Amino acid sequence: MRASLPYARAGQVVGLLGGSFDPAHSGHVDLTRAALRRFGLDRVWWLVSPGNPLKVDGPAPLATRMERACAIMQHPRVEITDIEARIGTRYTARTLARLQALYPGVRFVWLMGADNLAQFHRWGDWEDIMQRVPVGVIARPGDRISARMSRTARIYRAQQLPGRDSALLGRADPPAWCFINMPMNDVSSTQMRADGAWQR
Repeated sequence: MRASLPYARAGQVVGLLGGSFDPAHSGHVDLTRAALRRFGLDRVWWLVSPGNPLKVDGPAPLATRMERACAIMQHPRVEITDIEARIGTRYTARTLARLQALYPGVRFVWLMGADNLAQFHRWGDWEDIMQRVPVGVIARPGDRISARMSRTARIYRAQQLPGRDSALLGRADPPAWCFINMPMNDVSSTQMRADGAWQR
C-alpha cells in the first residue's frame, strides 16, 4: 500500500487539508499557501475525500475532483491525494489514526478554514482529533466571530497559540491550535456549483 501513498520522512511536519473539494478553487489555494507560510510546515497534502459524512448530497466523482484539484493547486510542496479512498477511511479521526500508524515520526497538522471550526464539535470524535494533532485554523470571510465563539474555541482556549507564534504550531504537542487571518477570498465551492461554474 505504501508505494501508492504520498512520501514523508520522520521529522517532517505535514499539513493536512481535507474536504470534498467539490470543486477545488482559489480559496483552497490561498488557504494552503497561507498555511505553508505561517505554520512551519514542510509539506501540505490535500485529502480529497470519497464523501463528506456531514453532507446529504454526494459530491462529483472522485476522479473528476482530483483532476480539478491537480489543475488548480500547483506547488512543489503540495500534494493532491485520494489517500482516504486508498486506506478506507471517511472520518477525520480514523484517517489521522491510520496516517500516524503508516508514517511514524511524521508530525501532522490538521488544517481548516474558520467556518469548519465553528461546527467542529459536530465532527465524529472531534475531541480525539484535538488530542492527536495540532490544528491550524485560517480565517475566511464572515467566519471569524462564529469561529472564535465556537464550542471548540471555548473548551480549548488555554491551548491556543497566539498568531505571532504560528510558526511553532507544527512542533507543538497536542492539544494545540492557532487561528490566523489571511487576505480574504470569498470564493466557495457551494457558490461555484450554484453559479454553474463547476460542471459535473
